[in-house]
Amino acid sequence: MSDKKGDFAFRSGDPMGRWQEMTYGGALSFLRRQYSRDLDGVDVAVSGVPYDSSVTNRSGCRLGPRAIRAGSTLLAELDAFPFGFNPFDTLSVVDYGDCFLDPHHPETIPGAIEEHADAILATDTKMLTLGGDHFVAYPLLKAHAKKHGPVALLQFDAHCDTWEDDGRKLDHGTMFARAAAEGVVDVSKSTQIGLRTFNDSDHGFEILTAPWVHRSGIDAALEVIRDRAGDAPLYISFDVDGLDPAYAPGTGTPVPGGLASWQALELIRGLGGMNLIGMDVVEVSPSYDHSEITAIAAATVAHDWLCLLAEAKGAQRKTVGRL
Repeated sequence: MSDKKGDFAFRSGDPMGRWQEMTYGGALSFLRRQYSRDLDGVDVAVSGVPYDSSVTNRSGCRLGPRAIRAGSTLLAELDAFPFGFNPFDTLSVVDYGDCFLDPHHPETIPGAIEEHADAILATDTKMLTLGGDHFVAYPLLKAHAKKHGPVALLQFDAHCDTWEDDGRKLDHGTMFARAAAEGVVDVSKSTQIGLRTFNDSDHGFEILTAPWVHRSGIDAALEVIRDRAGDAPLYISFDVDGLDPAYAPGTGTPVPGGLASWQALELIRGLGGMNLIGMDVVEVSPSYDHSEITAIAAATVAHDWLCLLAEAKGAQRKTVGRL
């Protein structure tokens, strides 16, 4: 009998493939991936940024990375839906662990996150980052722009996060105004989707509000996103409050009327063939969650982005049923 069962995260020694696991037991990592900081030949490094001192309402998303890892266990059991393949037969992915932060010296936080990202991106490994509050996207974007030039941003969110910024404060509601002003983000190629709060300025972003998506549909939204970004390097920042609180109660600033989880997943799954360079999934606050539904939704969004990368690398879809 093979001993290749259980605790892949620390026993495997291999960033490819997967073993049989007990969904309710064993060592946790994101999608049971091997814990490693050896990025030789690795396609994607998953890492957490457990930081939430920039929030404006309910805190707790410093525990988001842990919750998303726990919420990912069932996704590591079967071939991916609707793709019909095991992404890790094609895509090499490790769990890099968490970015180490000193919360008692908040002035060090942006630099620590940026340096963390710089070290990963320098190896030509893509990043999938689990937040943490949404401010963490700013240093991540700076690191990606150093490598790729100004990036196209696809932002899933209830809020614009472009309110007035003084260039210094740590605020999860202003950092995209700063990123746009600094040329880190190319707003002419960027789209915000799911918004349902108001700002007097769009700051140059294309805004697809949640009501517009509900009325116009997934295909219309994807057409706007694709036409706008073109072949530009596309970074996805997914704030779980872009989902309606019915589907993501475990977040700090819930706003009614948002996207359903199925809409968000269809939008992510529709991005195949685009120049996908990085992603973060942020603002999961497990103390406000119920039955892990927010963490599971966040894990699924991240998982499906990895499936798009696997498909781009040659994984072949298998179709069963009407998709």
